[in-house]
Amino acid sequence: MSQRGDSPYTKVVSLYNSGTPPTLSILDTTDVIALAEEKAADLSGEKWTEEAADYLTEVNGKVYSFPLCIEGRGIIYNKKVIDDALGETFDPDSVRSLKEFTKLLDRLVDAGVERPVSMAKEDWSLGAHQLQYIYETYDGTSEGAEKAIEDIKDGKLDLESYDRMGQFLDIFDVLKKYNVAKGDPLGADYDEMAIDLVDGKTAFWFNGNWAWPNLADAGAGNEDDYGFLPYFMNNDSDDFVNGKIQASPSKQVMLDGQLATQKQQAAAREFLNWIVYSEIGQQMLVKTCNVIPPFRNNPYEPSDPLSRDIYEKVHSQETFNASAIVPNDHWAVLGAAMQKYLADRSGRDELTEAVQKYWEDQE
Repeated sequence: MSQRGDSPYTKVVSLYNSGTPPTLSILDTTDVIALAEEKAADLSGEKWTEEAADYLTEVNGKVYSFPLCIEGRGIIYNKKVIDDALGETFDPDSVRSLKEFTKLLDRLVDAGVERPVSMAKEDWSLGAHQLQYIYETYDGTSEGAEKAIEDIKDGKLDLESYDRMGQFLDIFDVLKKYNVAKGDPLGADYDEMAIDLVDGKTAFWFNGNWAWPNLADAGAGNEDDYGFLPYFMNNDSDDFVNGKIQASPSKQVMLDGQLATQKQQAAAREFLNWIVYSEIGQQMLVKTCNVIPPFRNNPYEPSDPLSRDIYEKVHSQETFNASAIVPNDHWAVLGAAMQKYLADRSGRDELTEAVQKYWEDQE
């Protein structure tokens, strides 16, 4: 994850400014929304939109981007570690509340897994992947996340009394308590966390399916049993946050509608349809690029356990698709506030005030 100073967004804007933009650009959803109406071609009428109906990003009712992949996040578990420690077969579906998750952690501690959780200290993990749950779990939709943000900005939603803020801190406090790096949480090493999970020093790591290469480098294999638990925010088993994980289209392909010729645009549209409808294109997306396809007609399953688990959850309606569209500095500014909280250098009130002030400062 990178700031726009060295991101594809900056590169694309620079190329537009020089009059030589690419015909197709892979961008984050936030970037597409920022550029779409001025730069992008309208893709609303494309056939593939039918196959990705649940994962389309609309700007004022129009589709300007091709969803390239689904990424999901939650609490990664290593089933073998839990099985071996407890002497029984772990059923991920048996945990459906923060209370049950905490009980499982206590059992692991009693069984000798002294600190069962790995907690990344990076600002992008804390300020985006964790903190953004307060918006995305408003009602589990991108529209709901947008409403939560607007209401916080306008003062209609008081973070002090907003239930999702308190619930977020409840689970974050649990992850903090059992953190393997609790003694020095800001000294935690990302690669070491992957090693700890593979080797059994820990059983859980909050992260996303993008962490698989790290786990593979640490010795995990495609046949191993890793998967995701939800980000348990309360003890209501009927609340979707305790039974589903967040999964949404993270990377988008934008077609230039400003300078690309009709011939270039036609070739690009044909290429996007090839990805969705040709067998080679379908295989390329999943087998070569190793991504989770957002297109319902793609019959291929990802090979790594994390992506495969999300793929299966998507197809069994065990995911919610909510993307919070936030300013580019959100994860850096509030990630720093989250780091202070992680290191016990601030309390709930100070963190809540930091989030509130951040949104008050937005124009």
